[in-house]
Amino acid sequence: MRRVARWLALLGAALALQAHAQPPTADCPPTAAPGAEALARAGEQPRDRGFLWRIRKDGRSSWLYGTIHVGRLEWLVPGPQVSQALRDSDVAAFELDFSDSSLLQRLQEGLAAAARDPAAPALPEDLALRLRRQLELACAPMALEQALPPEMLGATLAVMAGRRDGLDAHYAIDPALAQWARREGKEVVSLETPEQQIGLMRSSSASELRENLDRMLRDLEQGRVRPLLRRVAGAWEQGRAAELAGYRRWCDCARTPQERKALKALLDDRNGPMAERIDALHRGGKTVFAAVGSLHLFGPAALPKLMAARGYQVTRVELQR
Repeated sequence: MRRVARWLALLGAALALQAHAQPPTADCPPTAAPGAEALARAGEQPRDRGFLWRIRKDGRSSWLYGTIHVGRLEWLVPGPQVSQALRDSDVAAFELDFSDSSLLQRLQEGLAAAARDPAAPALPEDLALRLRRQLELACAPMALEQALPPEMLGATLAVMAGRRDGLDAHYAIDPALAQWARREGKEVVSLETPEQQIGLMRSSSASELRENLDRMLRDLEQGRVRPLLRRVAGAWEQGRAAELAGYRRWCDCARTPQERKALKALLDDRNGPMAERIDALHRGGKTVFAAVGSLHLFGPAALPKLMAARGYQVTRVELQR
């Protein structure tokens, strides 16, 4: 799946955007709107999912936890091992803390500014027509076309495609954990900024915009998005670490030099600054529960490797599923 890492990098941002989706019809996927009873049932027998590492240094343990930015209702409540790791930590750190209303405001304002940016490359009419067609198929309001830059709109449509398989950004793991951490009285921080994540999606030229959006739309049009989301979600739910470790071999997103460069920018290049931030929090005397997208925990510049290079004792925790 070409450019899929672009989508995965910003799946969480769709939480604020899906609220604008149109009411469901017979041809539309269901809207995530769980009641109190459904949420209570989800917490009756919580299971551990995802990937967990313990990182130890200076006599203290911190944690790296791999999440997924779409999910199912029953995944929202962390299992006993993940819950305990979070309880044992002073700080909960996320790529972006979506439980912070001021951060959400900055994100929405940044997206609106990017959509109005007069210096941005113009969207060609043929791509605009294809984009509107995908908005119709996703049962999304046409107003989003004016509210978001084209690349972010393409990413949002990719996220929304998962709803037809029960994978919804409203059930993303990171925001649920952030709310859980706040209820537990933890300090909650962001490892990145909204501006940094918006910048990941911006095209620097008209040719780059055409290439990026054309690939997003072709993957939607040819039905490639849903199988990839299902595979990533299944690997996360069942803890298939070897499968995610080989992601770059089967994602169809690293075939050309340009695609490999983009993937490096979206995964590897972000890991170094996140590792530095986690290390700074730990060196400051705090224990940290750092929850990031699972793909940041695998690959040539994986966070566990970077923490080991900083002198941490790194141990993979086998979750009881």
